[in-house]
Amino acid sequence: MPVLGFLLINTAVLYRQALIAADTAYDRTLLATAKSLGEQLQVVGTAQAPQVQSSLLYSALEAFEADNRSRLFYRVNGFSGDMVSGFEDLPAPRASLPEQNIYAALVHFYDEDYRGTPVRMAVLLQPVAGAAGQGMATIQVAETLELRQTLARQILVDTLWRQAALVLVIVGVVVLVVQRATQPVRALSRSLAARSENDLSPLPVADAPRELLPLVEATNQHMARLSQLLDHQKRFVRDTSHQLRTPLAVLKTQLQSARRGDVEPAQALDEIANTVERATELANQMLALAKVEQLREDRDPPVTDWDDVLRQVALDLAPLIAERSLDFSLESRPAPVHAHPWALRELCRNLVHNAIKHSPPGAPLTVVLHATSVEGTLTVSDSGPGVSAALRDRLFQPFATETGDSASGSVGLGLTICHGIVQSLGGRISLDNRLSQGHTNGLDARVQLPLALNAPSTPQANPSSTPS
Repeated sequence: MPVLGFLLINTAVLYRQALIAADTAYDRTLLATAKSLGEQLQVVGTAQAPQVQSSLLYSALEAFEADNRSRLFYRVNGFSGDMVSGFEDLPAPRASLPEQNIYAALVHFYDEDYRGTPVRMAVLLQPVAGAAGQGMATIQVAETLELRQTLARQILVDTLWRQAALVLVIVGVVVLVVQRATQPVRALSRSLAARSENDLSPLPVADAPRELLPLVEATNQHMARLSQLLDHQKRFVRDTSHQLRTPLAVLKTQLQSARRGDVEPAQALDEIANTVERATELANQMLALAKVEQLREDRDPPVTDWDDVLRQVALDLAPLIAERSLDFSLESRPAPVHAHPWALRELCRNLVHNAIKHSPPGAPLTVVLHATSVEGTLTVSDSGPGVSAALRDRLFQPFATETGDSASGSVGLGLTICHGIVQSLGGRISLDNRLSQGHTNGLDARVQLPLALNAPSTPQANPSSTPS
């Protein structure tokens, strides 16, 4: 369509140029005719009243007519503007001559109407001299435009044929090139259409054209994310069904035992309540782990003050700290980070709760949050048994033992949730035993997150200590 539009514009311009070219060619004939008329003029009369006389017959103009399609008209005016010969009704010449002229003569050309027909007019000022005197005669020659228009149309038609051939060549080349260029795209489309709905394997990159490499690589990255999401969903369903089966089976056994009267009603209710509490905690952890995967897809989390979230978590867990009579202290300062409040709250709650659970009664528990110019660091230091070297590598895996005390047999998802949250926020998490004289006297859980650099922050520390 752009080529056709250009050709339409070019055709109109070409026709105008062809008319100008025809006028230039045939204007020379008009000038030759006018000069021939001037050669037939002579001066008669007296010196006081010289007159121009012409002996030209109209039949002499037939030699200047190219064919029968065009007609010539002329008029000769004397020194004083009186008509000497020719067509009396031919329009009078225009008063002024053009400023520029390509001919070595006092002549100018213009378009005119004569007897309802458009004509091309040539006006020549011809000097005439004789024994009776001298002066300037005016010679007008007009020609109809049939021959000029025929020549312009012929030029236009010849050019249009060549342009039509050019358009056909362009169409053929475009179709051929587009078919060859889009062949890999169609092959890729057929390959994707033939895949099953569960096939998220990467597309082959080796055979892909260079122009399609960005699209293929972006598609492979998207498929990889979808594959990870599907694997997470499958793992979530599998782990949920596996982990919830045990407390539900225990709960069923406890109910049957209570109905048979094997234990006292109060004891049976306590056991059922403990089982329900463990099942509820496990279900909440499973839901939290699923929500962590959603955080990975959020590219623009809000700015949240880590200090405010940590203090709120400490207040929520204060009853547990008081129940175990822990020597608790909290030291923190403002640390704005790009994170959802839920993620920071879940991270702090799991770390502090885990430290409370594994600290001996009356032992110290220290929580410190400090910030540098680019990074915030949360350190939760308990007085528990620490972790063994064999257990360290799998502590962040789901349902791994969370302490080095294998007798406790405690399993859960707390550290797995923390690990997922820290990864989604672009940070780091580590668990290090705190040694004193070659013995482990506690565990330091350390989380480092990048700060929101454009967020306002207060550099002054705001420490607090809360003993219980």
